[in-house]
Amino acid sequence: MDKNKQFFDEMIAGPDTVTDPYIGYNKWFAEQDPDHLTRKSQEAETFFRRSGITFNVYGQAEAQERLIPFDLVPRIIAEREWAKLSKGIAQRVTAINAFIHDVYNRQEILRAGVVPYDLVAKNDAFLPQMMGFSPPGKVYTHIVGTDIVRTGPDDFFVLEDNARTPSGVSYMLENRETMLQMFPELFSRVRVKPVNSYPDSLHRALCDCAPPACNGKPRVAVLTPGIHNSAYFEHSFLADQMGVELVEGHDLRVVDGRIAMRTTLGYEPVDVLYRRIDDEYLDPLSFNPDSMLGVPGIMDIYRAGGITIANAPGAGIADDKAIYSYMPEIVEFYTGEKAILKNVETFRCAEPDALKYTLDNLHELVVKEVHGSGGYGMLVGPAASKQELEDFAAKLRARPANYIAQPTLSLSTVPIFTDSELAPRHVDLRPYVLVSPNGINITPGGLTRVALTEGSLVVNSSQGGGTKDTWVLEE
Repeated sequence: MDKNKQFFDEMIAGPDTVTDPYIGYNKWFAEQDPDHLTRKSQEAETFFRRSGITFNVYGQAEAQERLIPFDLVPRIIAEREWAKLSKGIAQRVTAINAFIHDVYNRQEILRAGVVPYDLVAKNDAFLPQMMGFSPPGKVYTHIVGTDIVRTGPDDFFVLEDNARTPSGVSYMLENRETMLQMFPELFSRVRVKPVNSYPDSLHRALCDCAPPACNGKPRVAVLTPGIHNSAYFEHSFLADQMGVELVEGHDLRVVDGRIAMRTTLGYEPVDVLYRRIDDEYLDPLSFNPDSMLGVPGIMDIYRAGGITIANAPGAGIADDKAIYSYMPEIVEFYTGEKAILKNVETFRCAEPDALKYTLDNLHELVVKEVHGSGGYGMLVGPAASKQELEDFAAKLRARPANYIAQPTLSLSTVPIFTDSELAPRHVDLRPYVLVSPNGINITPGGLTRVALTEGSLVVNSSQGGGTKDTWVLEE
């Protein structure tokens, strides 16, 4: 990366000058002893380790379980900035839900030619088993994580829409709890919107989507693949915070036309299942017959109104990276409004002209797998070696439809605390959105992921990134 390139820094406006949102924090920071902050940073690591806040790294034989590094300098967003972001996120999530309902029912957007038919029909994320079915309240994406990047004071872009099983919200909550414990006096000086109501809001949103067969107070459970999953800590954490059961596939079975959960009193019906396993493994009778993680017959019960699955099977059609490139048109088609939040310019490598452009400019682009996540399988052209570029070009030529390409954005930076001083690092933001028939709830803040390596643009924890507490200021 070009180390001389200038990036928008969200805290530092110039020599001895900070941006408005950081004025209160900067005054507090100037009063602190750097050695004291270094000790606090080490204390945070100990807190996370004792709490068991770890994630697994797939494909590595050693040290598979890791801590996500935590940086104690918060990312601070002004209330007016958050208001714009919230409005744009709500508009986008509304359109995403409408799009998913449409493609599994009347398919008006396909018949209008706004989105190509083959891009949906031949998409691995499209589930024919969902055709002609509408979940309670027509809610498909009960929990959404919208990844946002910033390039300037008023320039925000949506990097991707996570509409399947978005992760990371436990880190948002634990980051805030850690900061409150370490620096309680700071929160008396800087007024920050709270995030601790998220588990209650999540539980309420799930209950609001109870199926027709529910009789009385909805029973919610969290379905996990098990302790070896990279996000198992989060599954357990959220179940505990909501006061609901954490279950695996073998804890559930079909009983009298319902999905029932094993309890000390026998099998009891489950009304809403917050599943944290992929579609492919959800029901071996409908999808992967070798799956040991799901529940045989759950899709039949789901379609008959006996259970709500959150997020809905097939919702991944909306966060496919090729579909992403049509999101401005999708937003306008369903809301009648121009998209408030901009997309990153995207080249669909399945198209010959886009493939040629991508191959000719590979050293300047970021290339991602259409169904990829976690930073795996991507190329950051400006940081790649000549050999890496040649190898990736061969992959592109072999399977062009598997990739999209985007320009390398000048992501904003936020200082991290390192070696007793502040140093800029690139960040993104994942706000968490809850959708129910009663409306859209956006937690004020979200998870800020930070690329801890100087100059790196890759913020994913699986690729060495860390996290920060995200503050939205009270007016």
